[in-house]
Amino acid sequence: MPRRTATMLASTLMLIALLCAGVLIPVPYAEMSPGPTVNTLGDHDGEPVLQISGHPTYPTDGNLNMTTVRVTSADFRMNLVQAVYGWLDPDTKIVPHDTLYPNGTTEEQSSQQNAEEFSQSQESAKVAALKELGVPVKSWVIVSTVVKGSPAEGRLHAGDVIKAVDGTAVKQPSDVAKFVTRHKPGQNVVFTVVPAKEQAAAEKAHRTATRTQDVTITTATSHDTGGKRAIVGISAGTDHTFPFTIDIKLADVGGPSAGLMFALGIYDKLTPGSLTGGKFVAGTGTIDDNGTVGPIGGVEMKTVGARDRGAQYFLTPADNCAAAAKDTPGGLTLVRVKNIGDALDALKDIRSGDTAALPKCTTKG
Repeated sequence: MPRRTATMLASTLMLIALLCAGVLIPVPYAEMSPGPTVNTLGDHDGEPVLQISGHPTYPTDGNLNMTTVRVTSADFRMNLVQAVYGWLDPDTKIVPHDTLYPNGTTEEQSSQQNAEEFSQSQESAKVAALKELGVPVKSWVIVSTVVKGSPAEGRLHAGDVIKAVDGTAVKQPSDVAKFVTRHKPGQNVVFTVVPAKEQAAAEKAHRTATRTQDVTITTATSHDTGGKRAIVGISAGTDHTFPFTIDIKLADVGGPSAGLMFALGIYDKLTPGSLTGGKFVAGTGTIDDNGTVGPIGGVEMKTVGARDRGAQYFLTPADNCAAAAKDTPGGLTLVRVKNIGDALDALKDIRSGDTAALPKCTTKG
């Protein structure tokens, strides 16, 4: 065989081998890309996203779009060719697999966590909007989750209202851990609770639950502090009673990052006039009960998704501003917000046309 032909054949075979390796060999990466955006003031799958009853509502216009990020599943194994293609695509982001699914998180575990965070974000959005409007909301501390195999399993249940620990009244979720860790591992701690079923029945009947019970639990040793801290195996959270019904109808979405946009949508529907002045505003950000806006992941993908959908302005958590501003999609103005008050002020400027006063994101924050 002539040397030139042999060289060409060997090169071709090597190229084929490299291509096969690129397709067959998995790499430890995952992909993020722009996901759907939904107008919180509009409809989704044929029904309003925000449904309010028992209180006057007002017509709205324009857009207050929540944004999402589409990610590859936990069990998806990307190959080298797919990773290179993603690196070359300006509208996708390739990240280490463990960034999205740390410590071997399964698809089921990730979906469950996202669902819980999404549910909590809806509750906080309702509270933040109503507080901004001066509408009182009743709150109390509950058992949020019970760790399987922990001392609390079978003794306490998700939804139980925690009234006191060792006779000391509980006023906020952080009190629970503080009171439990006063004990040494192996000592008893007494929880005074309203059982979840009693609480649910009381809410349905629009009355205050009064039947409490004491539950004694023997603390165990934590595994993250050298065996010195006492635990019972629960996490505490907050539940609320609202003076009227607010339902958020949005399926197949998870995580906490829609909180700000839900809160603004609720506020808009409960107040006369239009928050947006007919403009297309999108955004993202977690929100807590006090209206503080927190950072989220994948902000670069969300701005691209918002721009592609037609957004003119993007409400951006202050802690995400620097990252988002490094590659701002053309035609989109990034507006820096720290809380719901900032967002409402920005919307006032947007609908009035006084956009020069908007606090815009920069690469410095």
